Amino acid sequence: MIFTQKLQKSWATSNSMLTVGLDPDPQRFPAELQGRPDAIFEFCRAIIDMTAPYACAIKPQIAYFSAQRAEDQLEALCSHILENHPGLPIVLDAKRGDIGSTAEQYAREAFERYQADAVTVSPYMGFDTLEPYLSWKSKGVIILCRTSNQGGSDLQFIESADGTPLYLHVASLAAEKWNTNGQCALVVGATFPEEIAKVRSRVGDMPLLIPGIGAQGGDIPATVMAGRDSQGTGMMINSSRAILYASGGDNWREAAAEAARATRDAINAAR
Repeated sequence: MIFTQKLQKSWATSNSMLTVGLDPDPQRFPAELQGRPDAIFEFCRAIIDMTAPYACAIKPQIAYFSAQRAEDQLEALCSHILENHPGLPIVLDAKRGDIGSTAEQYAREAFERYQADAVTVSPYMGFDTLEPYLSWKSKGVIILCRTSNQGGSDLQFIESADGTPLYLHVASLAAEKWNTNGQCALVVGATFPEEIAKVRSRVGDMPLLIPGIGAQGGDIPATVMAGRDSQGTGMMINSSRAILYASGGDNWREAAAEAARATRDAINAAR
């Protein structure tokens, strides 16, 4: 199943636009997992299993795994999702951006090694660096557009001769030129709802990956009002730390599930 079809089916069957981000930090793990060589896998597996009923996608952040030499545990987690939660799209958050020949290898890493349904990429080096990902016609290519960090404005607000800021230029390119397979999406941060609305008006019903709620403080109702598509969906609204570390005690699994349920319900209440 191609990425957008899988995502649309997940929105419908889960009644959710929540994406659960996996940013595993062993220093924040519960006591029962401290010192275990498989701690990252066991922690993330439990989070996935407990939050899957409330999510439309799972988004592992590759840096948190590679920094701990835990790429094999990420591979195992991706296989676990495919085997036990096959309806949940896997979005590999890698933010890759390099020349075409190197991008070919990054695409293989995302789509062969980790079996991801989609990967995040940077458009800064232009279309030829995105093209290797687009050669995987069933896979999603999620392009950085208006990011949730404050420093994003340093470049993303630079204006062209007609006054269009760079992030809107990226949005237009993604919608009009780059979306050759119909599998592109954009990253737009929840911390800037006015910009979400501007991006939505430019790209129609293209999916948006929206980080920035939870620990980053993005406003859920403002995000939903700005980012929903013509069907009332269209978003993968990501929460990571607020769910992963909802409790450091023995009830960490249940607390993560409750945080995910509450976030899903808050998103739905704002539709």
